[in-house]
Amino acid sequence: MSGDGLLPGPGKHTLPAVTDPAEHAAYVRSRHPHATLSGLAGVILVYQRTVLYDAHARFAVHPLPGWARGELGLIERHGATVGLCGGFGPGAPAAGLVLEQLIALGARTVITVGTAASLQTSLTAGDVVVCSQALRDEGLSRHYLAPARYARPASALSRSLHRTLRTHGLPARTGAAWSTDAPYRETVQEVTRYGAEGILVADMEAAAVFAVAEYRGTAAAATFVVADALVNRRPRTDAPHVRAVLGGVVRTAVDTLAPAP
Repeated sequence: MSGDGLLPGPGKHTLPAVTDPAEHAAYVRSRHPHATLSGLAGVILVYQRTVLYDAHARFAVHPLPGWARGELGLIERHGATVGLCGGFGPGAPAAGLVLEQLIALGARTVITVGTAASLQTSLTAGDVVVCSQALRDEGLSRHYLAPARYARPASALSRSLHRTLRTHGLPARTGAAWSTDAPYRETVQEVTRYGAEGILVADMEAAAVFAVAEYRGTAAAATFVVADALVNRRPRTDAPHVRAVLGGVVRTAVDTLAPAP
């Protein structure tokens, strides 16, 4: 038993689970016998409904109802196929569950695109960040990885994403995120300390996505658009330019996974 009274302690990630995401894949294939994502160039996860709507307006998205929690569809781009999944809600548990389902169906690469709150005065609404590592202050990653402070993305995929953002006219900073389950319990002490350590933003999903991807042997990267600030607190407001940048980042993620010849 661990020090907090929870079973089975810090070695849980080494133990077999009772449930298996392959059960989800089998259930989907009982209704859609040819259901597979193994041929995809990758899948993009989004969290805001408006981002999903804008992507559907930009691309011809072929829906795959019932394949995964939320709304999953396929985009044809430069001779490749990219998945787009959203509408499943924010946070580490939701992202982790959906990613498990997608991996069980054959997905091997994922880019997560979300919003974040700045911990640095030099980052303002509309700025783009590519995540280099995520502080594990959520509850999901401990079930997948050995105890450690950070979960990390696939470096090659992150570099490719950063390059493509730059070529699309969306310069991005690379740095750490603080992933937390409790956006209404982010304290002054945490914001001050993590900001002083150089952590750029706070988000809710990156650490979980990295943890599930590493555990399942898949590649993951994360990018955020700054929507508000925790340092010198600036609450989120209606900001059309943030929505526009998010749309550009999603298009960039598609082109990262399916580059032009």
